[in-house]
Amino acid sequence: MKSETRKVGLITATSLVVGNMIGAGIYVLPATLASYGSISIVGWILSALGALVLAKIFGNFSKMIVNKSGGPYTYTREGFGDFIAFLVAWGYWICIWVGNASLVVAIISALSFFFPALKSSPVITIAVGLCFIWTFSWINSRGVKESGRIQVITTIFKLLPLVLIILFGLFMFDVKNFPDFNLTGESNLSTIPVVATLTLYAFLGLECATIPAGDIKNPEKTVSRATMIGTVLTTVIYILSTVVLFGILPVDVLKDSPAPFAEASKLMGGTYAGYIVAGGAAISAIGALNGWILISGQIPMATARDNLFPKLFKQENSKGAPAVAIVIGSLLTSIMLFMSLSKNLVEQFEVIVLLSTFTALIPYLFTSAAYALLIIEHRFHMPGRIKTIVLAGLGVSYSLWALFGSGQATVYYGTLLLLLGIPFYLLMNYNKKRRE
Repeated sequence: MKSETRKVGLITATSLVVGNMIGAGIYVLPATLASYGSISIVGWILSALGALVLAKIFGNFSKMIVNKSGGPYTYTREGFGDFIAFLVAWGYWICIWVGNASLVVAIISALSFFFPALKSSPVITIAVGLCFIWTFSWINSRGVKESGRIQVITTIFKLLPLVLIILFGLFMFDVKNFPDFNLTGESNLSTIPVVATLTLYAFLGLECATIPAGDIKNPEKTVSRATMIGTVLTTVIYILSTVVLFGILPVDVLKDSPAPFAEASKLMGGTYAGYIVAGGAAISAIGALNGWILISGQIPMATARDNLFPKLFKQENSKGAPAVAIVIGSLLTSIMLFMSLSKNLVEQFEVIVLLSTFTALIPYLFTSAAYALLIIEHRFHMPGRIKTIVLAGLGVSYSLWALFGSGQATVYYGTLLLLLGIPFYLLMNYNKKRRE
């Protein structure tokens, strides 16, 4: 058991959820959605409803399995055993350190607004990127509490420009700018799953408070509250900011804008208002990087404790942090950064998004299914058994629907990624049997 003084409370746990969900993507996503029309608002609502169902399932699970880190890995293992749980942890862990490289590039891209040399010098770009990776690796190696302080601060400052644009944008809202309902020429039924999948990416991370549960005070209450509060708050920010941008910028401008929030801020506050948005985008990605580096150590640590990852991943330093796991994850992220910047990351970003979505949907699917299984088998008791099973059914259905909407390429590459873990699992299982 860790000392209570090292553990974090509700505010920090909530900031981990909000901070990991709101990354750099929200600053460009409205431009992507504008080309589909205002039907994308329906996508936001459906994704939000699905996210809230999943948040409730994760919150309830945190009350059933208390003081145990690992989140979706731990919950899946409880329902389906070692093999499926290993695949969940394997895919999730890989896409964390791959995705962290894209967050570093997003930080550099935002900072290039202030420091143009970052655009022209690959050496400076890589040096700055490595500084961010290893600075936050060092902070996270000092324990969840230190990382949590950074997360609270960056979450406040990343929300500030978004809230300001929502509030001031309401005064400039013009319904004439609002795009037509469906601009794709396709049917509404075929378009809604596409926009819902795009918006789903923005909700990835809702489970993050469940992963370091062993480092959270009163986890049976705090984790559930942080998960729901964080998901609801993020939902409100996402939907309102998209609606406001739709009402400020004409659709022809919005859909072709690489920085729609900067375009809106210029209309509201002039050229220099762009600095606020660029700063907000940088802080948003910085906060997400800090939070995901934390998770990159927690997931393999929880898996290693069950002898499904090498034992060095579960080694903790004097601060109670999985320092070795953090270092390994950050080394892999650093390698990805070199590979990304040697090419054009923009071309690779879509693949990262697809894989991240798939490797989140798989844990969501199995966590929801495990939730139903454990209740049906009476291994845990939750009040309102029928309601609980219905909730699990909604979680499974939403995850399957989102997987279907994510497209064949996502399922293909995501499945390959999971299959690559099977030889590793066999090796770990062989070593485990030898020790026994």
